[in-house]
Amino acid sequence: MDATGIKSYFQFQNVDWQAMRSATWETIWMTVVAAILVVIIGLLLGLLLYQTRNSQNGLLRILNWIVSLLVNVFRSIPFIILIVLLLPVTKDIIGTIIGPKAAIPSLVISAAPFYARMVEANLRDIDSGVIEAVTTMGASNWEVVTKVLLPESKPALIAGATVTTISLISYSAMAGAIGAGGLGNLAYLDGFQSNNNTVTLVATVIIACIVFIVQFIGDRWVKAIDKRTI
Repeated sequence: MDATGIKSYFQFQNVDWQAMRSATWETIWMTVVAAILVVIIGLLLGLLLYQTRNSQNGLLRILNWIVSLLVNVFRSIPFIILIVLLLPVTKDIIGTIIGPKAAIPSLVISAAPFYARMVEANLRDIDSGVIEAVTTMGASNWEVVTKVLLPESKPALIAGATVTTISLISYSAMAGAIGAGGLGNLAYLDGFQSNNNTVTLVATVIIACIVFIVQFIGDRWVKAIDKRTI
């Protein structure tokens, strides 16, 4: 296809740029809010899984098994199916199943287990000798968590949060296909269903730019705090 053919195929004058800006903001808003909640919940779940994995306490072992089972179950459900299954829950929590706010519960429930497993894996990579040394010196569990586990794994946790946030961007696009708003919704309704390939193209480019920006910020952040970086 030559330049003339491309120009005729993509009609940029048919793009509603105001709607595109609004959809971009909705995607960013959904991603940021969901990412914050996912990091908090995933961090807590990951710490719980790590701290109870070898516990001699029967109740803690049962708790570990239950949490691990739930994490594995929700990780295994495809997002597009999960968001449909959670429609009644979303309706009860948010009051609606349409719009950016309605996508938040599904985004969080789908991504938090994924990040929790990443947190657990990163904590397991910490040198056990360091933990034993701190424990021998009389440190409490809280001090071990705040002064050893989290500081030592911070670069890996941030890198994992970056990967999870990028996944949330793609999830938000899928959520848009069933009325959650954002660039995915715009690309589906105004692009695909209206046979307007230009809208789909522009929405795709904007999503790709958001992903690149998130990855760049995450990489720079990790590089700035990683003590192993030379």
